[in-house]
Amino acid sequence: MSNTRPQWFDVLVIGAGISGIGAAIRLRQQGIDNFAVLEKADQLGGTWRDNTYPGCACDVPSALYSYSFAQKADWSRLFAGQAEILAYVKDTAARHAVQAHIRYGEELQQAEWIESHSHWRVRTTRGEYHASVVISCTGYLHEPIMPALPGLDVFPGKVFHSSRWDHSHDLRGERVAVIGTGASAIQFVPQIQPLVSELKVYQRTPQWVLPKPDASLNAVQTGLLALPGVRQLLRGLLYSGFETFGIGFRRPALLKQVERLARAHLRMAIKPPALREKLTPDYTLGCKRVLLSNDYYPALAQPNVEVLATGVREIRGNVVVADDGSERAVDTIILGTGFHVTEQPIAQRVHGTNGSTLAELWAGSPQAYRGTTMHGFPNLFLVLGPNLAIGHNSAFIVIEAQISYALAALQAMREQGLARVEVREAVQQQYNEKVQQALVGTVWNTGGCSSYYIDANGRNSTGFPWSTLTMRRLLAQFDLESYQVQAAAGEVQDAAAI
Repeated sequence: MSNTRPQWFDVLVIGAGISGIGAAIRLRQQGIDNFAVLEKADQLGGTWRDNTYPGCACDVPSALYSYSFAQKADWSRLFAGQAEILAYVKDTAARHAVQAHIRYGEELQQAEWIESHSHWRVRTTRGEYHASVVISCTGYLHEPIMPALPGLDVFPGKVFHSSRWDHSHDLRGERVAVIGTGASAIQFVPQIQPLVSELKVYQRTPQWVLPKPDASLNAVQTGLLALPGVRQLLRGLLYSGFETFGIGFRRPALLKQVERLARAHLRMAIKPPALREKLTPDYTLGCKRVLLSNDYYPALAQPNVEVLATGVREIRGNVVVADDGSERAVDTIILGTGFHVTEQPIAQRVHGTNGSTLAELWAGSPQAYRGTTMHGFPNLFLVLGPNLAIGHNSAFIVIEAQISYALAALQAMREQGLARVEVREAVQQQYNEKVQQALVGTVWNTGGCSSYYIDANGRNSTGFPWSTLTMRRLLAQFDLESYQVQAAAGEVQDAAAI
């Protein structure tokens, strides 16, 4: 049922994943109730709703993978699984009474800035809305990459992406091909290996895999974590530890010691020299996302598994034809081919002051001021925007810092009677020049691999070149002087001149 007339909101939040729920909670805490969260699916949860593949779990410790204002004491494991994380997000949304603000089945079709009235017009699959401010919380781990392989569309067996797992399909006794060996594949491969008759794993590039210090938590341990002081101490220790590890991303030579640990992990699990050679990366650890697993290597060593160190050229009938010419007949193909990170589909649907879309403005290389605002797109705030991926700590740190920045902007707009804030072009340009200069020596730029950190133009538009301490400092206060502003019914001017 569509809306008969546009509805007006002070704020529209796009997406009800971890970012969107966090934004909704903080809006309510700040006394802003005239807002809505538009969610394309029929339930909240984002990436933890979509990814239900066997073995799906977090690679950040549970104690750190939560909102700072809604910490959970009774995690069942040191590294929580998908179902428990999704339950946590749902429970947090319910406890903070934001579910009434969420509108499900409302996929964004177009967001258009109306210059004459200084607001956004947002069209969804169900209706039209107008809002002063839009906070985009669409994330970057939910739009799957579907490879354009000749013959895949007429494959006679079953095909699905890991993030769209078909739980109704029984893999027992089947010949299964897994294309891709990233973060998802190293979790589900060990789960399906005992079920299938043959498992063909297609690996273009081997991954650095570290042991995962995971364990279940008993009643005594969860009881200790229920004490706020203990929980905060553990969270602080984990945060500091990961930040120390993150120094290596900015000074790659320091990662050689970690590489030794990864090599030892591989040697202990994989004895055949030929297979070990296939699984040994030739690039610096950290260039791609560092993976954690205790059971991936043992699964690959099983007699029903074949690792093919090659990409896939085409699908011919029920046969997978690899780039090296090898052919393997299979019954099911599972795509572990990752997500659109630097090319977020939402960018094609958001139109700024001159009518151009974000995608047209970015031209394959996304950029923003402090990863959050963009010249030409007033009153729009991105969460998990360009050049804010950290790779070494919890995404909650980035999310909360950006939400705080957006809410500080809203507060400044209210206090000063502003209808419009737009980052100045020169400020955005100078910031991004500094970011790119700082990225030059990082492992993502120098590590010798191909990864989602580098966009189609060869530019690193994903990684954040400094510590999360620096990130939090950059986003701690809204720097109004960096923006052009417009008072209600007034002319646009630089805030610095006010």
